[in-house]
This record gives sequence, C-alpha cells and structure tokens, in this order.
Amino acid sequence: MLAIIVTVVVLLILAAVLVVGFVVPRVRRGRGELPPPPVRSTGVTATKPPVESAAPAAPERLVQPAPPAAETAPPGPLLDVPEPIAGRMQRLRARLARSQTSLGRGLLSVLSRDKLDDDAWDEIEEALLTADVGLKSTTEIVDRLRTRTQILGTRSQGELRALLSEELVTALRPELDRTLHTVPTGSGPAVVMVVGVNGTGKTTTCGKLARVLVADGRTVLLGAADTFRAAAADQLQTWGARVGAETIRGPEGGDPASVAFEAVKAGKEAGVDAVLIDTAGRLHTKVGLMDELGKVKRVVEKHGPIDETLLVLDATTGQNGLTQARVFLEVAEVTGVVLTKLDGTAKGGIVISVQAELGVPVKLIGLGEGADDLAPFDPEQFVDALLGDVVG
Repeated sequence: MLAIIVTVVVLLILAAVLVVGFVVPRVRRGRGELPPPPVRSTGVTATKPPVESAAPAAPERLVQPAPPAAETAPPGPLLDVPEPIAGRMQRLRARLARSQTSLGRGLLSVLSRDKLDDDAWDEIEEALLTADVGLKSTTEIVDRLRTRTQILGTRSQGELRALLSEELVTALRPELDRTLHTVPTGSGPAVVMVVGVNGTGKTTTCGKLARVLVADGRTVLLGAADTFRAAAADQLQTWGARVGAETIRGPEGGDPASVAFEAVKAGKEAGVDAVLIDTAGRLHTKVGLMDELGKVKRVVEKHGPIDETLLVLDATTGQNGLTQARVFLEVAEVTGVVLTKLDGTAKGGIVISVQAELGVPVKLIGLGEGADDLAPFDPEQFVDALLGDVVG
C-alpha cells in the first residue's frame, strides 16, 4: 500500500515537473509578440506625435529684419496749371498796347487838330493803310469818321477817341460768332483741325490751344498729323505732356490722314472732349500739298464732321496773309482765324482785313511766346489797347 502511495506521488511530481518545464518556456518566448488586435478604419489619417529630443537644441539668435522700405509710387510728371481764360486779354492788354499805340496816338493826334482838311484825312487814311487795315475797310472807316465829325462837331480828344473806337469796333464786326466749337456733340469728341503755312506757329498754337481748353475744364487729345517734320510731333507731344494730354503720332514721313483718323478714333475710345489735329505747314501755292490737306479733312470726316478748322496767320506778314487765307478757305472750309505774333507788329489792322475780305472771324490772338499768351479775341478790348489810354 505504501508502495502504491509512493508511486502515485512520484508520478504526480514527474507530471508537475513536465508541465512546468514545457509551459513556462513557451510563455517566456511569446511575451510581447502577440499580434495587435484588429482596428476599424475611420477614414482619418492619424499623425504621429512629435518625438521630443532628449535635450532641447540651443535657440537660434533671431535678428530682427529691417522693415521693408515703403513702396512709394514713382512720382508722376508734374503737370502745368494753365492760366484761366478769363482775364487773359486784359492781362495782355498792356503788351498789345506797347506795340500798337503808335497807330492809335497817330490817328488821335490828327483827328484832334483844329482844322481837319483834306490833307488831314489823307494822313488818317495813310495811317490805316500802313496798319494793314486794307483799302476797302480804310475807305469805309474814313468816310464814316469824316461825316460824323462834321455833323457832331467833336473836338476834344476824349470825344474823338470814343468816336474812333466805335468805328474800329464796327469794322471788326463784333456780331461774328467767335465761339470755339470744342464741346462734344453726338457720340464723339469735338474735332478741331489747325492749318496754315510754314512758320506761322501752328504746332505752338495747337499746344497753347490745348492749354486753353484744359484751363476751361476740358479733356484733350492731340493728333500729330505733321509727319514730315519729326520735330513737330516731338514738340506737340511735349506741349501735351505738360497738361496731361495724350498725343497720337505716326512714323516720320507717314500718311498724315492716317494719323488724323487714328487720333479721332483714340479720342472716341478715351472719351475726351476735344481732339486737336496739327497739320503740316504748306505753301498756299503748292497744289499737291493743298490737295493732301483736303484728303486729311475727308478722312477725318469719316468719323463725323469737323467742328472747327482754325487757320493760323502770322500778323507780321500783313496783306500776304489774306492771299494765304483765301486758298485755305477753299480747301479746308476755315471757320476761324488765329492771329499770332500780334505783339511783334504795329500792323494790327490785318484783323480787320481778314474779317472784311473773308467773313471769317478772328477767334484767338497770340501776343507772345509764353505758354499762356493765347487769348480769345475781343474786338472792344483789342481796340481799347490799340488806342491806348489817351483821354482828353
């Protein structure tokens, strides 16, 4: 019995040893190697948290960057501020008077004589003719003056001045329309074409006219249709840049009509009030050049009628200006005259001649080389300056 018990105990011990020897190593070998449990996908990508380094890196030395320089727009061109139109003629009155009082004083000195005989009236007539008043106008003025002085019996210099002033103003035809037609009509800008012979100052007048319009609150675009003289386009562009007006120009020697056409087109697109077209100077005796001017006019009129055609005349040319004016009147249908260099001549009577012979009003006069020395023509102020400040 005892032997049986011992045998059972030994067997149990052996079984326990075998179990321990088999199970424990297996457990040790498999610890931490079991596959992870399955995870359900949620569509979100997990990001790993940042791994902190064992020791923080030494901080960089931060240099405060200099603030960026303020970006200022490049300064635009300094634009001129043209002198207001109002009062220009009055301001220029003294300048005109300096060159014209010889005529006024001469006439008044003769008229104030105690006896106005035939010789005296001949002197008056000669003075008017010398001033380029023209034969027809001179005869009319002298005849009216002679009649009125005889009837009224005026003798004081003040009365004679008033009488002479009335006759000269009448001869200047104040009833003529001197309005510059530069207000847009219809769907496009007003178109002004400037014509004349070489050397009369067309380009300068065109630039000064731009200033007149800008001073009046208008927007302007310039067309450099004088393609035969490169300096003309440069000069016109300079005038325009001073008042912020764009200039359309073409290649040297190009077609003037094409430039004029493009200028009006650009003016329409830009919505400006007026387009001023400077044409090439041409001799009135050159048929080919005059025909070309007619072509410029016809091409521009494809956009619409030309509102104003200004003929620039040099006052120092005297009666020769009338011959020029007649030819341009036929080709370009001149609507107004710009009389330049009036301050450089004592022959201001050309104003009367032009209007009497052609029926075209003098609308602007130039009295110097200054940028704003172009003024609207006023017959009364002109005569007042012509006669000076003589009061008897």
